[in-house]
Amino acid sequence: MTVLNFIIAIIALVVAVLAYNKAGGVADLKKQIESLGPLREKAADILAKFEKGLRKEGTEEKPEEKGEETINKQV
Repeated sequence: MTVLNFIIAIIALVVAVLAYNKAGGVADLKKQIESLGPLREKAADILAKFEKGLRKEGTEEKPEEKGEETINKQV
């Protein structure tokens, strides 16, 4: 019974490899990755701008903090 299961598994593996190759295989995956290149660059630019905006907001001092710092410096 184990030998029969093994033979069926081998046949299934061969059929899966043939179907993968017929569907495009590795060449199709490479084409898809290359087509996503410009999109990836645009997303990276957008995220960089977003990060720059967030960091800019985080460096601004609140008016309350400025007053407290001035008082602490005078003492």
